[in-house]
Amino acid sequence: MTTDDIFARVELLVGEECFRALQSKKVILFGVGGVGSWCAEGLIRSGFSHLTLVDSDRVAPANINRQLPATTRTIGRLKVDVLKEHFLEINPEAEIITIPQIYSSETSSSFHLGEYDYIVDAIDSLQHKAHLLTEASKTEATVFSSMGAALKIDPQRIRVAEFWKVKGCPLAAALRQKIRKGEEMLHKKILCVYSDEIAQNRGGNRVKENAAEGGSFYKPTVNGTLVHITAIFGFTLSGLVVQDVMKKDGLNYYA
Repeated sequence: MTTDDIFARVELLVGEECFRALQSKKVILFGVGGVGSWCAEGLIRSGFSHLTLVDSDRVAPANINRQLPATTRTIGRLKVDVLKEHFLEINPEAEIITIPQIYSSETSSSFHLGEYDYIVDAIDSLQHKAHLLTEASKTEATVFSSMGAALKIDPQRIRVAEFWKVKGCPLAAALRQKIRKGEEMLHKKILCVYSDEIAQNRGGNRVKENAAEGGSFYKPTVNGTLVHITAIFGFTLSGLVVQDVMKKDGLNYYA
């Protein structure tokens, strides 16, 4: 069995030239939790063969309801390691680089963002997210970002818009405010996946998150999340990457 056999239906749809382009692109994905893990799944199953996964988190029981690497057998393991094993079972020839670190202003230079064709942001921290988007916008890479996926139920309210045009998303509003107050603005347009829905938590907070291999803690602020929302967010991000490769390859997929 070859990669041509595995991805025969991808190549059938997009054509050989575009499929080879998908295989050749280098993608770095920040955050492989509820949204990022499904984005990575969409990329690997679409033929992308060069993925770098960045996430320092380990699988916790509360991740199981919505995150691809989380099962009862993977609790306590690094999410990036679980995903690498899974992705190599899909495509044994793929190059999967794992970086179990947190992106921050202090660590940003170590990620060499300029080496990638695509940068996908699926991290939660407002501060780190703002810094990543600002730094990523300085590169030649195409950048896509996920806004908040918690407190959402209705899949029909999920949208795609340019960062400054996202409406009804508290995370996007907070990001815009933080970036405006910063020393630098974004240097290019960034498409975002978001929803303008704001549901309410209806249950008591019994969510325990795994902070490190040696222990657990209760997050001060935890919001409910459903897998159909996080998966749609993630697969939409991967679809945006696929579409962008096709456009740059000169393929009119609506023809």
